[in-house]
Amino acid sequence: MPAEEATTALPSLRQRRRAAATQEIVDAAERHLTEHGPAALSLRAVARSLSMTVQALYHYFPSRDALITVLVTKAYDDLADAVQTAVETPADDPDLPRLVRAAEGYRRWGIAHPEHFQLLYGTPLRDYAAPADGPTTQATRRMSMIFERELFEEFTPEQLAAADTPELSPSLRAYLEQLPHYGEGHLPSPATALLMSAWGHLHGLVALEVFGHTTFLGGHQEEIFRMAMRNLLADIHRRIT
Repeated sequence: MPAEEATTALPSLRQRRRAAATQEIVDAAERHLTEHGPAALSLRAVARSLSMTVQALYHYFPSRDALITVLVTKAYDDLADAVQTAVETPADDPDLPRLVRAAEGYRRWGIAHPEHFQLLYGTPLRDYAAPADGPTTQATRRMSMIFERELFEEFTPEQLAAADTPELSPSLRAYLEQLPHYGEGHLPSPATALLMSAWGHLHGLVALEVFGHTTFLGGHQEEIFRMAMRNLLADIHRRIT
């Protein structure tokens, strides 16, 4: 095949202009989100900030939900990027476990982007439902895989299956077994239960801080969080080994 035919065709001028306009709308929506919070997000407000009509904006986003889906997906991707970067970046303590580094990356992103964190984990937006198995789901899987890897990669499937957890009811065990799994290999139900418990603990502490419920700790919130994550990891690993 000639090289000319094998080369991927460049986007047309019309496609480039559309992509640039779409990105401008997303940027404006993110600014509006940061300034006013998720509840105030509307196509009319975004269009007004760009001196566009709502009808013109509909050429790029057919509904508010379509724009929200893009914003949610981007926020999840940005969060996952922050978590992965934290894992790969040497910490102030060379002995700090990678799972704790991942958790601290999650915390730092939430504190730095409270409105985006609220979009993901705050009060659900009225009448919005993410597309089933759509881009928002794909984005959350990335982060799930990071935490699962950092929690369990040093253990065998047999060790994970024998993890010391409270007795799981047959119905819960069956339900956990059929949940979709996005990491390497099969995750036994005891490990899934530990993962969900760890996630609830981690996320709960971050949510309390992002939404201003731990200000009484002053400048000690980071130290408290690190201690909690170390204890969480030690407890989980003690249950597996």
